Amino acid sequence: MKSSDLVTKPFQRPDNTAFTQQRLPAWQPLLSANIVIPFFFIAGLSFIAVGIGLYYSSNSIQELERDYTGATPEGYCYECSNSSGACYCNVTFNIKEFFKGPVYFYYELSNFYQNHYRYLNSRDAKQLSGITDSLKSPSNDCVPYQWNSENKPIAPCGSIANSMFNDAFSLYYNDKGNYVEVPLTRFGISWWTDYNVKFRNPPTNGNETLSSVFEGTAKPPRWSTPVYNLSSYANNTGFINEDFIVWMRTAALPTFRKLYRKIEYGNFSSGLPPGDYVMYVVYNYPVLSFGGRKKIVFSSISWMGGKNPFLGIAYLVCGSLCTLFAIIMLIVFLKTSQRDDDDDDGY
Repeated sequence: MKSSDLVTKPFQRPDNTAFTQQRLPAWQPLLSANIVIPFFFIAGLSFIAVGIGLYYSSNSIQELERDYTGATPEGYCYECSNSSGACYCNVTFNIKEFFKGPVYFYYELSNFYQNHYRYLNSRDAKQLSGITDSLKSPSNDCVPYQWNSENKPIAPCGSIANSMFNDAFSLYYNDKGNYVEVPLTRFGISWWTDYNVKFRNPPTNGNETLSSVFEGTAKPPRWSTPVYNLSSYANNTGFINEDFIVWMRTAALPTFRKLYRKIEYGNFSSGLPPGDYVMYVVYNYPVLSFGGRKKIVFSSISWMGGKNPFLGIAYLVCGSLCTLFAIIMLIVFLKTSQRDDDDDDGY
């Protein structure tokens, strides 16, 4: 570089502003014992208070569960556990005290890994959103449940849809010797965004029926009926069937619960009265082949949701640790302060 270039070419430097020259006002706290120790005490006590509230709220939730896997002769539905087709069995239980409503009815599966990477991606989001082209040409992510043996596209495609839970339940209450059916609500069990945004049926033209839209497609291999026959209700069939939508939202852990129905209408709107109940089960879903278990679960809810003591315990542990550290720091601070005072007196 010539010396003349240094004279003719100006130096490239940032503008003379507070931001580019790093002259913005900043707060640089000086952390002392008088600040840190009270902060840890306040944080710890606050976490403990919140944890006690969460833990108490969780314990106040009523919950009843019954295992109906049929893994042992003494268990419910043992005669159906090794059946190759649909089987019917009963699960009986007794409620000792009033089960406050609204009551939420879940099914629980264990040792079922919906979080497996290939299983998790085995779906076609475009097909499920009602795009007709994807209906006729499913995504490669759905392999091996993309096309059937007759080279027809499967709708809905993929492993998640093919493994959909298909046990059916109906609940009856023994009212002085007369068994009264408990109404189970099937609407409003899925996420609002799933039902109204993510899942849509293919558009129909004029008087075209939903079955004609799905013409030329095949049902998943494990399904007993096509997708447009999932429900007898016009606004809850096809891809917007809520049982299907709930299943398609995959779980993060191998043991999970999914909402099946709600009990919030009729004579049981305020809850389930004490007494004997019988659950009639249509046993379709095999789980013993992979060492799984099946349960039915009834639960009430609180302001924090369903029964889950983990969050309250986590807050209690964090609060206790903060308080413990505050006590340790306080002891160290008092000892060092006393030593400094002794040194000053000796001097």
